[in-house]
Amino acid sequence: MTPAQRFLTARDFLLRHRTDYALAYREFAWPALDTFNWALDYFDPMARGNDNPALKLVDAGTGEAAEFSFAQMSERSARIANYLRGLGVERGDRILLMLPNRVELWDAMLAAIKLGAVLMPATTQLSTDDLRDRIDIGQPRFAIVDSAECGKFDEVDTSLVKIVVGTSGAAPAGWRAFAEGYSASAEFEPRGVTQARDPLLLYFTSGTTSKPKLVEHTHESYPVGSLSTMYWIGLQPGDVHWNISSPGWAKHAWSCFFAPWNTQACVFILNFARFDAKTTLDTLVRHRVTTLCAPPTVWRMLVQEPLASYAVSLREIVGAGEPLNPEIIERVKAVWGITIRDGYGQTETTCQIGNSPGQPVVPGAMGRPMPGYRVELVDPDGHPAEEGEIALPLDPATGAGPLGLMTRYANNADATANVLRDGRYHTSDIALRRQDGYYVYVGRADDVFKSSDYRLSPFELESVMIEHEAVAEAAVVPSPDPLRLSVPKAYVMLRHGYTFTPELAKRIFAFSRERLSPYKRIRRLEAYDLPKTISGKIRRVELRRREIERGDAAERLPGEYWEEDFPELR
Repeated sequence: MTPAQRFLTARDFLLRHRTDYALAYREFAWPALDTFNWALDYFDPMARGNDNPALKLVDAGTGEAAEFSFAQMSERSARIANYLRGLGVERGDRILLMLPNRVELWDAMLAAIKLGAVLMPATTQLSTDDLRDRIDIGQPRFAIVDSAECGKFDEVDTSLVKIVVGTSGAAPAGWRAFAEGYSASAEFEPRGVTQARDPLLLYFTSGTTSKPKLVEHTHESYPVGSLSTMYWIGLQPGDVHWNISSPGWAKHAWSCFFAPWNTQACVFILNFARFDAKTTLDTLVRHRVTTLCAPPTVWRMLVQEPLASYAVSLREIVGAGEPLNPEIIERVKAVWGITIRDGYGQTETTCQIGNSPGQPVVPGAMGRPMPGYRVELVDPDGHPAEEGEIALPLDPATGAGPLGLMTRYANNADATANVLRDGRYHTSDIALRRQDGYYVYVGRADDVFKSSDYRLSPFELESVMIEHEAVAEAAVVPSPDPLRLSVPKAYVMLRHGYTFTPELAKRIFAFSRERLSPYKRIRRLEAYDLPKTISGKIRRVELRRREIERGDAAERLPGEYWEEDFPELR
């Protein structure tokens, strides 16, 4: 069989057994691939003459919709691939991709895959400093950028070939217009063969160091590895699938690109300036969305609306990014008769653990290992445990893990060696395994935490906070929030001569807003005598415990300020 046939055989097996978890988990095997280019070997042949909808983009403000068939996406991306080749893009070249949810994002991703280039997706929320760091670390040769973000590059000293998307007229000085690419030839011929383990995607992720790590995925690890994500969501051909996720993050590739198109489902997007629960529910009904993936923050907002008033066409609904509280699951099920199913994975992997379709959902549990993933729990000494770090065993002979696992951190050999130690990939997440085989998420083994589906590094935020003239030391921990699950709170010790007043708190919040991207900003602030170990290290565990004990209480702690206390900062 050809590589594409092996891929389709594996996919079709999971589709046939989508509700028979025991059989699917027992008998599924990742396809053995040597060469493989998902866009050329799978997408283009599937899309040839295929007028079924592949992508539907709706503007929340105007209600206008743009729909593109699989055949159109194949042709558009071939033209863009030829255009990018004309600008000098070669196999292995790195392309920084900084676009919102617009059709050019999908065109560019397909085109880059066809060329064998390496994509570096980036959120449009990046500050100029964040952008500079990513360019320094990732060393891209090209950048494809939305016109609204071009100004951020003015302060970045770079030799990038810059391509702008969305200009109404001529491109700004120093930029090439992406729109020119649609006049290129629609006939694309690859130069050479794509090896399945050639690099394809580089995603940045926060850790406990000041510099983000660069997660490397290949032409098989995300395109083919996303079969586990497809299985978890329960996608079927012809579905209209909406994943509420921002571009630039791995979850967007999971559920807005590979998983739905692996089943010939239509990717649905609603573009809105600000999330609105009522608009979201209206959209689900109007556009007959059949499968929905949304972070728990969104679900907590949706249940505030009268769900029974909305006659949705949903068949499968899932949540990921952070644990979903059982009360929300029950409230949705009581009205719509559908159970929200949790799933777990990382930027470094596809979906590892989840509640798959047709299976009992245990309240508070994130599910069972997905087909193709073997999961172990280990204690700090690497011994098997019923509660411990989630780890994926590597093949003793080859050192390979499950096909959906990254190859390495491209900029950090030490970090790679650390997570791939002792014959396992270590996730740094702690879980409990129940007797029935379901896993319950416990927390992080390190101090990284989630806020509104974003993964935040305390070390990174603290490094910014101590740059303020009044702050001597800082410790950032998650503070419970009824909507976002948690928000970043900074405990600070002030320098001599400063007093913690409302005016100083306002200045520190303003400093945070200037230096950090919106999703990283400090939302709560308190002056506090930081607890430390004998060696002088801050004991964040005590501060986290203090926050947990407050629960979801809306009252301020003594001496605490919230960003909302200063509306003039917005």
